[in-house]
Amino acid sequence: MKRKTGMNLTAAALLLSAVTLTGCGSGSEAAKDGMDKIAALDYQGALDGFNRALEEGGDKEQILRGMGMAYMGLSRYDEAVSSFEDALANGRMFPGDLEADINYYLALAQYKSGQKEEAVKTLDAVAAMNKKSPEVYFLRGSIKMETGVQQEATEDLNLALHYSEQDTSMTIRVYQVFEKNGYKEEGRNYLSSAIDARLNDMSEYEKGVIYYYMEDYENARNNLEAYRAQGNNDTDTLLMLGKTYEQLGDSNYAASLYKKYLEENEADAEIYNQLGLCRLQTGQYEEALAAFEGGLEAPNSAGVLQKLKYNRIVAYEYSGDFQKASAMMGEYIQEFPDDADALREYEFLRSR
Repeated sequence: MKRKTGMNLTAAALLLSAVTLTGCGSGSEAAKDGMDKIAALDYQGALDGFNRALEEGGDKEQILRGMGMAYMGLSRYDEAVSSFEDALANGRMFPGDLEADINYYLALAQYKSGQKEEAVKTLDAVAAMNKKSPEVYFLRGSIKMETGVQQEATEDLNLALHYSEQDTSMTIRVYQVFEKNGYKEEGRNYLSSAIDARLNDMSEYEKGVIYYYMEDYENARNNLEAYRAQGNNDTDTLLMLGKTYEQLGDSNYAASLYKKYLEENEADAEIYNQLGLCRLQTGQYEEALAAFEGGLEAPNSAGVLQKLKYNRIVAYEYSGDFQKASAMMGEYIQEFPDDADALREYEFLRSR
């Protein structure tokens, strides 16, 4: 059974960036509250706020855009598509930045609901409106790679890198697209090029992450430890450092890092998830289950909710409780119907 461990392009992460693109701007307190709830990953609360805003007669285009984002966070992708389409139907006569933004999220919703061809067509229109958006080219390239159009996908991903000015995080995301779709060596070429051309301009953290994905775990650890020694003890740094120690074969030390962080800081869902994965690796299934449960109770769990729920099922399966795992997988599929791996695993669990 696969565990949800990767740094994937998720709807929740994109929703956070969406908040920074355009504010709600409708003048409605309920609509503003809805946007605040999205920033806090409280998607149901956001939806309630936007429904109130509609009743109050606010700016329909902005409110429906917000509703689409909330539906995305709730994995209700078909409803997200409808909301974004309704937002565009209530848009201005001459499309501008807001309409391009809504079309981008419409494409993302179409992609998440399985409408990949429609998503590419929507992104074609967005690219025509905004020819220099790295996120547009990245998403279109990611979808094309999944559908087997490798040459066109590569062209789009190269444009994403170009317009991001060879941003290190974009370089890593491009690598992940290649790796995910079976072109790991091609993806590693981007990492190697970044090391050759820009290593001296990178932070110790960026160097560590690049080396991690190059599978040079000694250099990854050294750079991440150097970054941490500079006083950087944030979640991202600790996660990458812990994962590096796991790859170096020291899952127990990685787990001790995660535990120490949780003892000294507010509960963090990502850290709990990685702690649980460490416990799975060391065969401590009850401790793993407790970690995933802790993550689900953390205030910032919405962004990693799917991973936590899936990995909790893994813990039940590994502990031998196939009946519990099967029942929970059935519920998981209802909540996340686009997870093909989970559908296959459900069939296996039902046969046990």
